[in-house]
Amino acid sequence: MGMSSSVAPRLSVLWSFARPHRRTLVKGLALALVASALGLATPMVTKHVLDALGSASSLTGPVAALVVLLVVGAGVSYWQWTLLGALGERVVLDARESIVRRFLRATVPGVTRSPTGELVTRVTSDTVLLREAAASSFVGLINGAVMLVGSLVLMGFLDLVLLATTIVAVALVGVVFGLLMPGIARSQKQAQEHVGRLGGVLEGTLRAIRTVKVNRAEERMTERILTDARASAEYGIRAVRREALAWTTAWSGVNLAIIAILAVGAWRVGEGRLEVSGLIAFLLYTFALMDPITELSQNVTALQSGIAAAERIRQADALPSEETSPSAGADAGARVREPRELQEPHELRDDVPVLELRNVTAAYGPDAEAAVRDIDLVIPRRGHTAVVGPSGAGKTTLLSLVLRFLEPTGGELLLDGRPYRDHAHADIRARLAYVEQDTPVVPGTIRDNLLLARPDATTEDLRRVLHDVRLTEKVDALEEGLDTPLATANVSGGERQRIALARALLATPDVLLLDEATAQLDGLTEAAVQECVRSRADTGAVVTIAHRLSTVIDADTIVVMEAGRVRAQGRHEELLVSDTLYRDLVESLRIAAVTGAPVN
Repeated sequence: MGMSSSVAPRLSVLWSFARPHRRTLVKGLALALVASALGLATPMVTKHVLDALGSASSLTGPVAALVVLLVVGAGVSYWQWTLLGALGERVVLDARESIVRRFLRATVPGVTRSPTGELVTRVTSDTVLLREAAASSFVGLINGAVMLVGSLVLMGFLDLVLLATTIVAVALVGVVFGLLMPGIARSQKQAQEHVGRLGGVLEGTLRAIRTVKVNRAEERMTERILTDARASAEYGIRAVRREALAWTTAWSGVNLAIIAILAVGAWRVGEGRLEVSGLIAFLLYTFALMDPITELSQNVTALQSGIAAAERIRQADALPSEETSPSAGADAGARVREPRELQEPHELRDDVPVLELRNVTAAYGPDAEAAVRDIDLVIPRRGHTAVVGPSGAGKTTLLSLVLRFLEPTGGELLLDGRPYRDHAHADIRARLAYVEQDTPVVPGTIRDNLLLARPDATTEDLRRVLHDVRLTEKVDALEEGLDTPLATANVSGGERQRIALARALLATPDVLLLDEATAQLDGLTEAAVQECVRSRADTGAVVTIAHRLSTVIDADTIVVMEAGRVRAQGRHEELLVSDTLYRDLVESLRIAAVTGAPVN
């Protein structure tokens, strides 16, 4: 009872992938049953052929029937095979589409909690395991069971004594399969879990390939990756051994049954209780028994692999989605768009800040310690706000809250005087642009990367922002220009930063958020970028996490953070006098400026 109660919910997870295609499954099952019925009829027609030989009757009818059965059976089998094969591919596609959408709509902490390579494995190899299970297994199990029962019924029609001999053999095979199958399922599940871990470690290692090589850690990292590969292989071999034992037992059981049937059948024919043609037909059914037994066991194995894969894939559904996060109402998108005509004059009022944080507290998990606490901050509609503080002060967390990657656990954020909860995520981000400190490359060309925020921008618009960040000459020098794939282009870290900044400027946001966007730039280029930031601050808001002295001195307002709180706010000259931590930070920045790249 416990076994069936645990299998039923697991089976329903797998069925959830097949359910949308149930009409096709029913059609596939009907075709499979027709093919099976034709196969079951063949030994009986063969008996009629043999009887006709014995009684010197015409063979034309029975032979013609055999040919018709063969041709129709082949046609039905081909139709069923292509139908279920195509269905399997559609199930895989649907699952991949569902996972990819879920990953990209999930909250940032939800996605970054797992290694990227492990998430990729969900979309690639786990979905492949789903193909056979969700498409063919349900049909195969029903068809195999019908074929097995049908064969046994027709065998009983021919001779009940021989049937009893056969049932004993089939029962023994069934017991062996029942004992071995759970172990096969466990081994396959563990093998696939190690494949997921392998993907995670390999992806992270390839991303840090320069660091790995510099530290001469190629062999050590290879061993770490191959540890999971070996574990996966070990569990895979265990599964194969159990499967081999199951198959050998099944094959031996059927062969023993055939030997027993020949012995008992010969005795029955000698007694005159069975015709030779009946014995031959019975033996044909016995030979054919391997087909439903094979089909049943193969599909049980595929079903178990598929259930494990379906459970891993459905784990993606547990990722919190931004659309369903507690503070984002389902109709937030509708609410934010509705009063747009009321917002226009509201947006032009300089006394209403574009962004405001009121008593905001936030943490990266339900049990985690608060990363920022009791933050009160006003970002005016125009001007440059610089955020400074030692490492771990909560500066990047502040940007994560503004970008709504992270939801506050206390307090609230406002955009144009209206709470964030009244806005959809997309509507908030349409007003913001963000340049990350690490400036990761989005797959695609330089043009694709620039058009990410504004897909409708013209080539002239792209050239204008590239000129603003001093990249025109670099792009023109590339053989394919804007259409050069960014992953293969010889682009430095500083040039990547400028491409990211150009993308942000192209979006013409109300608020430009920079997580130290000049960290990898030389002095001349930094001066040009600072000029971009200054001109942007004349027409909109700029918020910068600052690690450079020039960024701090240029700011209209400087926010000093320490241990997750806002310690002080003001202009550079005021804070130098009033705040000791700020004086220490400026001193360290000044030393860095003298010893590092020249700054303005």
